[in-house]
Amino acid sequence: MEHDLSIVKQAIAGQKEAFEQLLVLEEEKLYYTALSYVGQKEDALDAIQEAACKAYLTVHQLKNPAFFSTWLFRILIHECYRLLKKGKKMIPYEERELLERLHDLEQVIGNPIDLAEAIQQLNHSQQMALLLFYYHDLPIKEISDMMKKPENTIKTYLHRGKKQLKRQLERSAMFNEKVSDPT
Repeated sequence: MEHDLSIVKQAIAGQKEAFEQLLVLEEEKLYYTALSYVGQKEDALDAIQEAACKAYLTVHQLKNPAFFSTWLFRILIHECYRLLKKGKKMIPYEERELLERLHDLEQVIGNPIDLAEAIQQLNHSQQMALLLFYYHDLPIKEISDMMKKPENTIKTYLHRGKKQLKRQLERSAMFNEKVSDPT
């Protein structure tokens, strides 16, 4: 998300209200990103709280105000990984709210249950690349920075993830046609 650079500069200068305003603008994206990593609402909120605190304490170190959003999401992702490592949890990716939001953006693709099942079958890297690219509208460069992977790796995740989703959704559609047409 592109922010008003003057607000970002105010936050960097230490103005608490400006920083809060930026967090409010990113609130929904932060929540769904954290949720996609940790899988539970409470854990996602914990990760966001820790990330916001760390970001507030270090915002003065941000060198380029244009990269505020990328910087903030990188902190959040690191916090999610820390939380997962601490709890030694698996990444379930099963939160209905996230899938409903994804479905709203992808009206063309079948029903949310088919999409949810298909997304759950992707590996975590493919899930995150697709989510950040299509849901958060982040460019490949920013996704590469967040996931600490080369841009070509992100392109591969996107390509393979879309290919696998298409296969799974087509298979599901064929099955639904056979079930609804008993002849």
